[in-house]
Amino acid sequence: MDDPRALFGSAKHPDRPVQRPRVEGLDNPTVAALGKLSKAFEVIENARGLLYQFHRMSGTADLTLQEAIEDFRKAGHEDVAGLLDDVLVGRDVLPGMWTFQIVDAYDETYYRVFRGMDRWATERFAGGTKHVFEAEMKQQEQGGA
Repeated sequence: MDDPRALFGSAKHPDRPVQRPRVEGLDNPTVAALGKLSKAFEVIENARGLLYQFHRMSGTADLTLQEAIEDFRKAGHEDVAGLLDDVLVGRDVLPGMWTFQIVDAYDETYYRVFRGMDRWATERFAGGTKHVFEAEMKQQEQGGA
């Protein structure tokens, strides 16, 4: 492969306009701050996904546990099945809480508020246009002005 550009093409597109132009008066420090706020919210989105994954995995473990208990019963080990059932089935994952309550509390107490503040700042400074920082970075990296 003598010329990778012939095979893959160029990443540069200097003639493309900025996909998300700035509203008038939006300065560089504010664009940078909005970019960091957006980046922070993206991390919150990822954390929320992991929390939902924790919720699903805990539920799957609980249902599999109940299958194991039933298998112990079928194998004639009622004493073991009874202990497992008594100690584990229905157990809170945190004091007084199942995972759905953790997810709901996170969504209401933190995620919803963070999302709202991200939207508020974007509306206030950028007229609701999201990812201005990233759009300008795209243009710069692709050889635009």
